[in-house]
Amino acid sequence: FFWLFRLFVAPMSFLPSIVPRLKAQTLATDFVAKSPKVQAFLDHPAGPFSIHFWAPAFKWGITFANMADLKRDPRLLSTPQQLAVAGTGLIWSRYSVVINPVNYNLLSVNIFMACTGIVQLYRKVTFDEEAADAAAAAAAAAGSSNEE
Repeated sequence: FFWLFRLFVAPMSFLPSIVPRLKAQTLATDFVAKSPKVQAFLDHPAGPFSIHFWAPAFKWGITFANMADLKRDPRLLSTPQQLAVAGTGLIWSRYSVVINPVNYNLLSVNIFMACTGIVQLYRKVTFDEEAADAAAAAAAAAGSSNEE
C-alpha cells in the first residue's frame, strides 16, 4: 500500500493550503478589522476556519432529524440507532470540555443529541411496553372467551 501513499497523498503535501490564505484575507477586510467581536470569532481556534467549527455545525443536522422524528410513530424507531445517538451525545459531550480549546458548539450539539436520543428511547420503550400489555390483555381475553 506504500505505492498508494506515494501516488495520492505525497503529492498533496506540497500543495499550499488555501485556508490560511483565506483566513488572512478575511481578517484583513475593513468590516472584520473594525469589529473586534467578529475578528475574535473568526480568529478563534474553534472558529469557522477550522474543522472544530464545521463538524459540530453539520452534526446539528442529525440532531434536527432526530427532533423531527419526535412526530414519528414509535414503532418505526430503531433502538440500536437511538442508543448510538444517545451514547455518542454523552461521550462527545464529555470530550468537548476536556479538549483544548474547549468547544462549546460541540458541547451544545452533543447535549441536544443525547437528550433527543434518550427521549426517543423512552418513547420506544414505553410504546413496546404498552404493546406488550395490550397483547397480554388480548390473549387473556381470547383465553377466557375460549373457556366459555
